[in-house]
Amino acid sequence: MTLQLQLVLALLVVAIVLFAIGRPRTDVVALLMMAALPFTGAIDVGEAIAGFADSNIVLIALLFVIGEGLVRTGVARKMGESIVHHSGGDETRLLVGLMLVVALVGSIMSSTGVVAIFIPIVLRIARSTGISPGRLMMPLSVAALCSGMMTLVATAPNLVVNGEVLREGHDGFQFFSFTPFGIPILVVAIAWMLIARRWLPGDAQAEGAAKRPGFADWIESYGLAGREYRVRVRPNSPLIGQLAADVEDHALLGTHVLAFERLARFGRTRLVSPEGARIHAGDVLLLDAHAPSLDCEAMLEAQGLDALPLQGAWFSDYANDIGMAEMIVPMNSRLVGASARHARLRASHKLAVLGVKRGKTAEVKRVEEVKFQVGDTLLVAGPWSAIRALGSDPGRLILLDLPAEFDDVAPTASRAPFAIATLLLTIAMMVSGVVSNVHAALIGSLLLGATGCIDLRSAYRSIHWPSLVLIVGMLPFSLALQRTGGVDLAADILAAVAGDANPRLILAALFAVTAILGMFISNTAVAVLMAPVALALAEELHASPHAFAMTVALGASTAFMTPVSSPVNALVVGPGGYRFGDFVRIGTPLAVMALVVTVVLVPLVYPV
Repeated sequence: MTLQLQLVLALLVVAIVLFAIGRPRTDVVALLMMAALPFTGAIDVGEAIAGFADSNIVLIALLFVIGEGLVRTGVARKMGESIVHHSGGDETRLLVGLMLVVALVGSIMSSTGVVAIFIPIVLRIARSTGISPGRLMMPLSVAALCSGMMTLVATAPNLVVNGEVLREGHDGFQFFSFTPFGIPILVVAIAWMLIARRWLPGDAQAEGAAKRPGFADWIESYGLAGREYRVRVRPNSPLIGQLAADVEDHALLGTHVLAFERLARFGRTRLVSPEGARIHAGDVLLLDAHAPSLDCEAMLEAQGLDALPLQGAWFSDYANDIGMAEMIVPMNSRLVGASARHARLRASHKLAVLGVKRGKTAEVKRVEEVKFQVGDTLLVAGPWSAIRALGSDPGRLILLDLPAEFDDVAPTASRAPFAIATLLLTIAMMVSGVVSNVHAALIGSLLLGATGCIDLRSAYRSIHWPSLVLIVGMLPFSLALQRTGGVDLAADILAAVAGDANPRLILAALFAVTAILGMFISNTAVAVLMAPVALALAEELHASPHAFAMTVALGASTAFMTPVSSPVNALVVGPGGYRFGDFVRIGTPLAVMALVVTVVLVPLVYPV
């Protein structure tokens, strides 16, 4: 063993220890390794930072952008909400549906991003069904990890392993090369979680489930129920051609016109802001009747309006477009001593004041006439963009609280069809091989921007830079270990231990080593380290390089055993109320099952 190899291995041990203890952050550790490796003499500075130009790094960044497009258009949220509808409240069907949807979405976008998207959805499911978050959060993380075994682009380790296969001069994996192994492992994981859920915490108070006000809470505390009306404008209505602001002050005095529903192209319905809009025949108006003495039925008949049914209490089913927030009147506010009517918040900021709270008492009668005092809490409603804008003006109001529904707002929901079409097109390009994967992802990202699904700011913000830096920082270890003979040494050791053993036993050992390393360091870092070892071992044994590379990729995604094995697990610890031992108890048997499935199936697809 040369001095260079000893230095490289020493740095590797230091990195593993730092990853295991969690200090400093993983991306900082990666940067430290990038700075330290050139001092070993195995690589130079240019090679240490070459990972920033790696096409796989660009691809991963672009996949974050595509995932953001699904979030901003509400596609991911709609998929999650459909789970509750189809499960009918049954916990078994709910768990199976959740894991299937998460695995499906995770097969085409970052598993970490999928978990981040689904945590608030699962918490809402838990609240609505009465199921403990602890019984759903670990199935969520397990499904997200299994999704990494579904397609080539599902997780970073797959791309890292594929890149190493290509660098060694072999044909790379195809988009669906992982699917024959991922689906059986997912089926096993679902069956295991149905059995193991009884050992998950059922009563623990999860950190992420801390009570946060929602629409339902404010509807009750401010007495909004019964004030909501959804009406259609008749062809003979005297309101036709008038501005919404004008009818609020005259024909519909005592009401707020919150929005219009208006038919758009292709028979779709879109929500229109009432500011500056004129009323047309056939429009559907969303009204808040705040005046207590108002005879709504008589008013509707006089103004040529037909009442229509509503699904949610006080427009809660319109939460993606009509927002609510609590705001406080500060000491220096220009609103002190003014009423909502005098302040004209509707005209200047597109917001309606629904209620005023002083102390614990909410004033909902004649709110338009209540004069604001310092410290008053106002419940306002209007477009989410208007709420954000007013919250940035401390001279008027200070944003006090946003409802839980704010986390699920899709600001470009009307662009959802474009997001779905772009996603399907991107996948088609990747599957067909017409262009490279990174080229397909770049085209998809640009199409999302061109169709208004995302903007530049949200696209840049969506990229998880610490993950990219971690990958870039660990890539030089692969080159350094190859240069110093470390990869060949590891392959020789594994080959010597295996001897003339059955190839399946050798694959089992390779899978086990990969999975065990993944208990302490990032699965991406494990893939970076083990991929060259696997290919060198395959070459020494004259076996299929694809079988050994696939085993490493699957083993790297088998990060079920500890909460620090993957960011996916770390994200659900708080919301699920889990302890370290919960992952060991549930994840270890599942990892063994994944090993068995891998050892049985991989040689069938890639004969060794």
